Amino acid sequence: MVRLRVALHASSASRARDFLDALRYIALGTRCNQECLSASAWVDPDSRVHYVEEWSTEPEMRRRVRSESFSPLLAVVESACNPEVHFDFVSETRGLEYVAEARNTTGN
Repeated sequence: MVRLRVALHASSASRARDFLDALRYIALGTRCNQECLSASAWVDPDSRVHYVEEWSTEPEMRRRVRSESFSPLLAVVESACNPEVHFDFVSETRGLEYVAEARNTTGN
């Protein structure tokens, strides 16, 4: 899985709302892509706006980044001061079996 994380620091609650509205609109269109696992946007009480997309594979994310539909997201990011953009490449996901394994292992 590949996760795109964006954090934007808004100078005011009004600016945060503008970012949030734009990112929610982008998320709607992105979620229509059948290869997209999820896309969402939210704002923290301190007016920090977050956006996350999740894709199954790196080639799917690469297609997304190369697409014309990625341009509006870039425009929002470029309009913010000191935006944070991260691509997380997740190679493994585990569930409760990990808890059982970790708790039953001695020495660590």
